[in-house]
Amino acid sequence: MGIKNAFYAQSGGVTAVINASACGVIETARAHPDRIGKVLAGRDGIIGALTEDLIDTSLESVADIARLRHTPAGAFGSCRYKLKSLEQSRREFERLIDVFKAHNIGYFFYNGGGDSADTCLKVSQLSASMGYPLQAIHIPKTVDNDLPLTDTCPGFGSVAKYVATSMREAGLDVASMARTSTKVFVFEVMGRHAGWITAACALAANNESEAPHLLLLPEIKFDEARFLLRVKESVERYGYCAIAVSEGLCGPDGKLMAAGMTDAFGHAQLGGIGPQIAQLVKDKLGYKYHWAVADYLQRAARHIASRTDVEQAYAVGKAGVEMALAGKNAVMPAIRRLADFPYQWDIVEAPLAQVANVERKMPAEFITPDGFGITAVARNYLAPLISGEDIPPFKDGLPDYVRLKNTSVVKKLEVFSI
Repeated sequence: MGIKNAFYAQSGGVTAVINASACGVIETARAHPDRIGKVLAGRDGIIGALTEDLIDTSLESVADIARLRHTPAGAFGSCRYKLKSLEQSRREFERLIDVFKAHNIGYFFYNGGGDSADTCLKVSQLSASMGYPLQAIHIPKTVDNDLPLTDTCPGFGSVAKYVATSMREAGLDVASMARTSTKVFVFEVMGRHAGWITAACALAANNESEAPHLLLLPEIKFDEARFLLRVKESVERYGYCAIAVSEGLCGPDGKLMAAGMTDAFGHAQLGGIGPQIAQLVKDKLGYKYHWAVADYLQRAARHIASRTDVEQAYAVGKAGVEMALAGKNAVMPAIRRLADFPYQWDIVEAPLAQVANVERKMPAEFITPDGFGITAVARNYLAPLISGEDIPPFKDGLPDYVRLKNTSVVKKLEVFSI
């Protein structure tokens, strides 16, 4: 069949820098035309492979592919679609192999979080059992920063920079009005089980009088009495209280306080803990409040992305292709920290068998004994990840982002229903 093509797809919640990883994959593959043919992208993630809806990235110009580096969201579309075990989802996994055979695909690059690592590992195992040569490489991405074996996850640094910046700006706003108006500000950020994003809000403060005064982390069960006491103390001491709360905050019983429906991955659909905490303060302490929910804004804010994050996102995409060309399979390019200040890092190989289905939470030494703040160790870890600016080009006063043509290749197989 000659030179093999590559398949690339984006999975799960998109980020401000996932397209930088796509850029790294496509530009590196194009630099090796003797080893890799076309890069075919799945439209809307793995669904594109199952439905044989493959985008021919070779039809995109060099300039437009380069513009992916500063464009947020998922340029090829993403999805929340969970493939279960090989036994339960064998029909779907075999369909993937059929599509790969039909389009001469020998490289599989899956750009996502923990569930994507699991899918990538299973694709690797199935291709081996079916005797179809396929090198499966997981490209890490998740704003939750909860993948193991990597110093950080591309996407997190930019979210961390956004929430810390927002907390600093909102904190100044509240402080300036607190004497006669709002005394409590509650900022809800993402984080289902791990408090990395909430912890990053603490970077906004240079001393204990500055916002945020309290962090509500999912690793620490919520204690209403202790919380209200600390809010009251903060207002009396500083005139106001700013609070960062994780969407995944748990009550004394260990259950999510703001859980509703579940998504396609089986994860709780969260949101709403911010106003819930704000109302609690109003009801119990009588303080005027405001609350904000960062929601999609925190992960889409490419205008204030961390330069470190952008560089790392591109690097893991590039390294993923290089690992495949070196004959690697079922691995993930992971970021290894070499030094804190100045921050130094490189890329190493992590086996997917040790990545899939493992969730990294905030270590105990990162959280202050009272459970409401972060330690100096945590600050030393977090600070380098938001370092540097990578401002996108602007046009007519707004960021100038690329929209690709995303032309599909001709289908060769029968229709497949999902």
